[in-house]
Parts: sequence; C-alpha cells; structure tokens
Amino acid sequence: MTPTVQIEGNVGRVILSGQFDFSAHREFRQVCESLIANAEIKEVLVDFQNVNYLDSSALGMLLLLKEKISAASKSLALVNCRDTVKQVLEIACFGKIFTIR
Repeated sequence: MTPTVQIEGNVGRVILSGQFDFSAHREFRQVCESLIANAEIKEVLVDFQNVNYLDSSALGMLLLLKEKISAASKSLALVNCRDTVKQVLEIACFGKIFTIR
C-alpha cells in the first residue's frame, strides 16, 4: 500500500488503499509528517474508502498520528470507512478517541 495525499485548502487527505498493516508504516508516517509540518494544514483526514483490511499495527499507527496531530494543534478525522474497517475500529473503541465520518 502506498498512501497518497490530496490537499484542498487547509485540509490534507491521506488516501489509503488495500491492506493497512505494518508494511505501510514508513510511507504512512512520512506522508502524515509532511502534512503535520505544513503550517497551512489545519485538518488531516485519513480516507479508508479503498482499505479492505487493517490490523493492530495500523491501529497503533493511528494512535501515534493522533498524538502528533494533537501536539501540532490540528484536527484529525477517519473518513469513508467500509463495514469491515468500521467493525475493527468499533471493537477497538476508536469511536471514543477519533472523529469517524
């Protein structure tokens, strides 16, 4: 999986596809850090529309991202979650930690 980035105004969107697991950690971290470092970006959206699988390492990456986003005074939302992804996020109680749209 190679995440792609779209920037519209002050919103940065990280578009994921395929399997979101440990093999994606380096690329995911790099694109997210570039959005965090961009002073014009106020909100980061992680788009799961094309994700068919995520594992516990993906959940860990999202938690680390949440910490970094909060430290940079930006907002974060998980968007376009398919049913399988939504189930994993619900089981992990991520709805209490993240904005899920």
